[in-house]
Amino acid sequence: MLWPIPTYNERMDEDHYKTLGISRNASAADIQKAYRELARKYHPDLNPDDKTAKTKFQQVQTAFDVLNDSKKREMYDRYGSAFESMGAGGPRGDPNGGPAGFEDVDFSQFFGDKFQHDPSGGFGDIFSQFRRAGRGRRARPQPPRGVDLRYPLEIPFQTAVTGGEVQVTVRRNTGKVETIAVKIPQGIGDGKKIRLRGQGESHPAGGPRGDIIIEVKVTPHRYFKRRGNHLDVVVPVTLAEAALGAKIDLPTPQGTIALTVPKGTSSGAKLRVKGHGVHPRNSEPGDLLAEIQIVLPDDLDERTIELIHEFERHNEQTPRSDLKW
Repeated sequence: MLWPIPTYNERMDEDHYKTLGISRNASAADIQKAYRELARKYHPDLNPDDKTAKTKFQQVQTAFDVLNDSKKREMYDRYGSAFESMGAGGPRGDPNGGPAGFEDVDFSQFFGDKFQHDPSGGFGDIFSQFRRAGRGRRARPQPPRGVDLRYPLEIPFQTAVTGGEVQVTVRRNTGKVETIAVKIPQGIGDGKKIRLRGQGESHPAGGPRGDIIIEVKVTPHRYFKRRGNHLDVVVPVTLAEAALGAKIDLPTPQGTIALTVPKGTSSGAKLRVKGHGVHPRNSEPGDLLAEIQIVLPDDLDERTIELIHEFERHNEQTPRSDLKW
């Protein structure tokens, strides 16, 4: 959704420098920095409980439209807000019917590519519509978009870690049912969203289709737990493997590896396997931390019990000596 820009009469008394919190000799970089911070601060989607945020956001956008353009800024500095009513100097609107006050600005330079991918839901669409509104000499009002569809999707823990593809079934408002393939990016986290652009509902007036927003829910794994990009797993070993040392098979997202259990390893010891955790795209992989758990047999025979007693007679260790209340 786009918020309407105030009319010029409504903006006659505004001090654009004061609105952006900058001095009159501010550089272009200062203007862009101030705009970036204030647009984030007052964007209505990020301030749903602040009834004044919408107006403040509009004022910030208006001030930036003027001060970011060297010609408009020169006229504004000379005549103030009255420059808008000057014949050749003011942005009185596109003579071909386009909206006034928009610049062909790449907002990714201010907000980063992540806002174009829209993980928070909103900035990407808004800024792309700002850019479209300023392009060309014969800019025309954009027809309304179709409705976005929200689709909750539950995926296995393994798919979230390694990525993959799933099929989702979508019922259109026309009653038609469609099956759509959705690519799951490697390393996606629980609660993240995937936006399928242009695959939402069409608009009766012929405008562009909306999007499908996939809301991801990751099911827990029986043994593995995720902590950021690291994976934790409890690894059962026998008493002999812990006491004497051993190489054991350990499954990981990259396949089964041989894990070395050092001689004399106690329960609770954690062995780190570098780079075998979660590996999101464009990010360093996490590690796998294997916590050793010694598991004794359910039934101990007499000979085993006798050997344990003999071992204990020669064991001078007092493992709970430091345990205090």
